[in-house]
Amino acid sequence: MVSTSEGRKDFLAHVPPLDLRCYVITGKGNADHIVRVASEAARGGAGVIQVRSKPIDAGDLLRLAERIAVAVAEVNQSTKILIDDRVDVALTLIDHGVPIHGVHLGQSDLPVQAARELLGPDAIIGLTTGTEELVRGANEVAEFIDYIGAGPFRPTPTKDSGRPPIGLDGYPRLVEVSRLPIVAIGDVQPADVADLAATGVAGSAMVRAFMDAPDPYAVARQVVANA
Repeated sequence: MVSTSEGRKDFLAHVPPLDLRCYVITGKGNADHIVRVASEAARGGAGVIQVRSKPIDAGDLLRLAERIAVAVAEVNQSTKILIDDRVDVALTLIDHGVPIHGVHLGQSDLPVQAARELLGPDAIIGLTTGTEELVRGANEVAEFIDYIGAGPFRPTPTKDSGRPPIGLDGYPRLVEVSRLPIVAIGDVQPADVADLAATGVAGSAMVRAFMDAPDPYAVARQVVANA
């Protein structure tokens, strides 16, 4: 990484509006493949790429996120790159001028108030929820958050939240209660996007639908068109 003394301040001050319609979460696997998927999804119009790829240690996450951020910036500078869980990794990359836009935090991660204090007012911060109680809890700290994830839509092998599936029928109530935009997650497939959008969610997050796709660009185009 090449340090730029004003990189963090100048970069985040010019972040374009947040587009949650097509939200890509990277899965585990070969780094070259992950970078290619992220780049192609961004080229197809994905608004957010969350770098997760568990299990992964902090050093590998930092290197992977930097590669993704650089590759994505070359094809679509409107796409936001978020780091899963690790505020320290995001902060390190932002301070070195790497185009990382923020973090997505779980319920047991650093509190959103602390993350906002560290990352500043212009960073994007998302929070995982999935029940009405958790959504109401997010409302209490909504001033520190830009959006919430809510899942699982269906049971998923990529992440066991311990919460029951929400299903299409469950999202309208969460949307009604939430003060923040909601992204649906949990075995969401491109064919589900139109139905989910009709519930009022702001977007759909997908892992395997992109990681396993022969053409992530085409998947992103389909998702954006139907959201």
